[in-house]
Amino acid sequence: MALTLPLYHRSGCTLFLDDDHNYLEMLGMVVPTHLQVEMYSRPSTFIERMHGEPARWEADAGLHLQMIERWRQGQPLMPQILRYWANNTARYRFAQTCVVDFAMPGTDGLKVLNTLLDWPGSRILLTGQADEQIAIQAFNGGLIDQFIAKQIPDIAGRLVAALAKLAHAAHPRLNTMWRAVLQPAQLSLLQVPSVVRDLQAYTQKNWIEYVVLGEPFGMLGLTAQGRCEWLQLEPTTGLEDLTDLASSAGVPLDRMRDIGKGLQLPAVELHQHLNLRGPIRTNQAFPVGEDGLLLGAVFPLEDSDLAQPVYPYHNFLEVQGSRSIQDA
Repeated sequence: MALTLPLYHRSGCTLFLDDDHNYLEMLGMVVPTHLQVEMYSRPSTFIERMHGEPARWEADAGLHLQMIERWRQGQPLMPQILRYWANNTARYRFAQTCVVDFAMPGTDGLKVLNTLLDWPGSRILLTGQADEQIAIQAFNGGLIDQFIAKQIPDIAGRLVAALAKLAHAAHPRLNTMWRAVLQPAQLSLLQVPSVVRDLQAYTQKNWIEYVVLGEPFGMLGLTAQGRCEWLQLEPTTGLEDLTDLASSAGVPLDRMRDIGKGLQLPAVELHQHLNLRGPIRTNQAFPVGEDGLLLGAVFPLEDSDLAQPVYPYHNFLEVQGSRSIQDA
C-alpha cells in the first residue's frame, strides 16, 4: 500500500499567468485568503519570477537533508525543525503551484511551463474548448498535473478544489527524505486508511506546516498564528511500555493508571528533546482511525518552550499586501 500522507507539508505560493486582466482578478478573488497568491499577465515577467525557483527548492532540500543527517549522528530532530522554522521564513514564498492559461499572444501555456522543467511544484493548465485535446496529451505525458476548461460554469469551485488537492498531496522528494526517520511499524500505521483520514483532517484544519517524526513518534505542527503543537502518536500495543516510561519520569500514580488504560498520554520524550522544565505534561488521549491501533494527544508549545520565536505565517501574508497583477 502506497504512503499517501505527506510526511512534510507547508503552505506555499500559487502563481497565476493569464493575459486577460479581468480573468486574473476573478481568479485572485476566488482563492481563499489564507493562501499566498501572485498574479502575472506577461509570460516574460512570470518566467523571470520563476527563474531562481529550482535553485531555491534545491537549497531548501539541502537543509532538510542536513537535519536528517544530524539526527543520524545523534541530534534530536525536534529542536532542529523548530530552529529551521524560526530562521527560514522565505520558504513560504516558494512557488507551490502554477496556474497557466494555454492561449496567450505570441506563446502558449505549455511552452511557458516547459521552461520550468527543473521546478518540482504542481502545474495546472487553463484551456479553451479547442485546446482540450492538447491538454489531455500534456497530462498523459506528465507535463501538467491537471487541466481545467475555462468555459465550465463552476470554474472557481473546480480551481479551488484542484489547488487544495495539489497543496495537500505528498511531495515525492520530501516524502522520500522524511520516511528515513520512521520505523517500518510506524510507516505501516501511517498507511491505514482511517488513520490517514483522521490525520489529514486534523492537519488541514489546524496547521499550515507540519512534519512527521519517528523519535518520538508524532507530528510537529505550526498554526498560521505561529503557535507550535506536538501531536503525539502512540500505538495501543505500546501502552505498557509507555506506562513504565512515565513511571521512571516521575508521573503521578493516578495518571499512570490512565496512561495504562489509554485515557491519557505523557509527553516524556517531548520534555527530553526540548529540555522542558517542570513536571511531565500529560493530556487526554483520543483514537486516531477506526481500527483501535493508534492513539493521539495534542500538546501546545508555549513561547517559553521554544529557543527562538517562530515567525507567524499570518504576519507573512500581511506583509505581502493586496493581490495585484504584476505587469512590469
